[in-house]
Amino acid sequence: MISLLLKITGWLLATAPEWLLRPLAAVLGDAVFLAAGGRRRLMLSNLSHAFPERPAAWRRKVAQTCFRRFAETGMLSLATPFFPERRIRAMARLSPAFEEWLRARAAAPRPTVFGTLHLALWESQAWFTLLCPPPAPEFGIIYRPLDNAQADNYLRRARERFGMRFLSRKEGFATARDILRRNGCVGLLFDQNAGMQGCLTLLLDRVCSTSELPGLLACRHAADLRTVHPRRTGFWRVVFETDAIAHDGTPAGATLALNRWLENSLRDEAFCSGWFWVHDRWRHQDVPARRFRLESKRNLLAADLAARGLAKMPRRTRIWVRLPNWLGDVVMTLPLLRALRESRPDAAITLVALPQFAPLLASWGVADAIHPLPAKGPLYFFHFLSLRCAYPDVWLLFTNSLRGDLEARLAGAPQRFGLVRPGHPRPLLSHGYSPPADFDPGLHHQLEGWEALLRHFGLESPPDRRPTAAPPAGAGLPIALIPGSENEPLKRWPVSGWRALIEGLPKERFVVLGTAGDLPIARAVSEGFDPARVENLAGKTDLPGLAARLRGCRLLVTNDTGGMHLANSTGVPLVALFGPTNPFRTGPVFAAPCTILQPPGCPPTGGGSLADLTPETVIAAVNSH
Repeated sequence: MISLLLKITGWLLATAPEWLLRPLAAVLGDAVFLAAGGRRRLMLSNLSHAFPERPAAWRRKVAQTCFRRFAETGMLSLATPFFPERRIRAMARLSPAFEEWLRARAAAPRPTVFGTLHLALWESQAWFTLLCPPPAPEFGIIYRPLDNAQADNYLRRARERFGMRFLSRKEGFATARDILRRNGCVGLLFDQNAGMQGCLTLLLDRVCSTSELPGLLACRHAADLRTVHPRRTGFWRVVFETDAIAHDGTPAGATLALNRWLENSLRDEAFCSGWFWVHDRWRHQDVPARRFRLESKRNLLAADLAARGLAKMPRRTRIWVRLPNWLGDVVMTLPLLRALRESRPDAAITLVALPQFAPLLASWGVADAIHPLPAKGPLYFFHFLSLRCAYPDVWLLFTNSLRGDLEARLAGAPQRFGLVRPGHPRPLLSHGYSPPADFDPGLHHQLEGWEALLRHFGLESPPDRRPTAAPPAGAGLPIALIPGSENEPLKRWPVSGWRALIEGLPKERFVVLGTAGDLPIARAVSEGFDPARVENLAGKTDLPGLAARLRGCRLLVTNDTGGMHLANSTGVPLVALFGPTNPFRTGPVFAAPCTILQPPGCPPTGGGSLADLTPETVIAAVNSH
């Protein structure tokens, strides 16, 4: 039944007038372009990654033309079996360079491996043997059979009509080797995603998996390596082009040379508009299980970079990271952001965070861009809809809120990764990680949960816990105090304790730090002391200023606050006071000197009262530094 339907459709197309078929192909292509939302977005995303410097209107025009070419190609595939030879000869010809190569080859036959590709009117490549002047070379093409056996048999018979042999990828390689031994020609597609069996290379500055089969065959059989493709000159009109591929004689060199030829060809708009962009050459790196690392059977990236004269990877994979809203949580993500940068050197990392964190995030040097969150209001979520034209590939969420998940969904990121805690479903994530049942969050740091999420989806690099600066040095540096805690009063050591600490260390200078909200407690701690010995700067520093003042202190005594994590990240030694909160879960994470103090009788996981922590205990800890 399928075969009969194909024959009827093919005959109708082959006998219909061209003036009817040309607009029909355009209408069909436009209809598919409008209806195939997912495919259209994939094509526009690929074009955006490949040509970020081009305007959106140009990319949309190329995408629309591409869909029209697909429709035209599909119609040609069905009509070809019903074309007489004279019509094919009128529709197609060989370029002068192709004819010259054939004449040279007839005089001195050599085995030849042709790299072929998914280009508009690719079905016409079955006409080579008809168009070649006699004696035509023996020609076979490795192809992937269709899933439907009837359709595959129908198309294969039509393709072999003029003597070209179509060889299944499953069992055709033995025949292909025999053809090469007889100085024949073998064609292989080389522009598709090769999966885990391929090698990592660049194409248009994006990492992809490339087949080494053309290069392997050419080198193993001492064959010439060339490309062949149809150049469209009109509706169902083609000129066949061929180019010699110069390489170093190794399969890796041949593979990279073919890839560079394709890359250069795609910069031509006519060629670009006919390439199969929805084939998604870069799909290999989208696999969730290894999303946060680069992996394939072989890795030719170093050789590819060297051949291009590049010192580092171009960053074209767009990973957006939604950071938490609290300073301490933001700082704790830095070790994993560093690991992500190392594991995916090809990624352009964009950090999405509150605007006040932007200067701090920029100073870390782990991101390519900082995207400030908009102000809350009725248009808040429309802002994220506007990000769809940025075509993010990945949205990694260190938040646990429905709002953050909705932001990622509206921005159009096809992959959205987050941590799913028991009893808190996150249906808007595309890929969630649930910790094992025996994972007790009270005994594991928050950083460990995030690390487990990234490792589950491929991260291999360990968190980098190095401070951003060397520990402060020099005589006479003051001791910093952070007596406040903006979000939880129970986390604060009493004012009397702070004053007793200052009185118990009469030879030390102190600087009191905090936010504008900490002003009342900061005044209560510092009032009555000589301002030259106890300087109150609470509310007088922005985030960069706070970090700078911390780096100018020899030690920080602090409650469990965001400032504690900020100081720890810059290498400042800490005496951290934990009472109700759990240091196992929210303690400092960077490799800098740190003493954690808890009240007597307090469980290691927190729950004690800071009012029970004596000044003598804190003074002894300060003196030990």
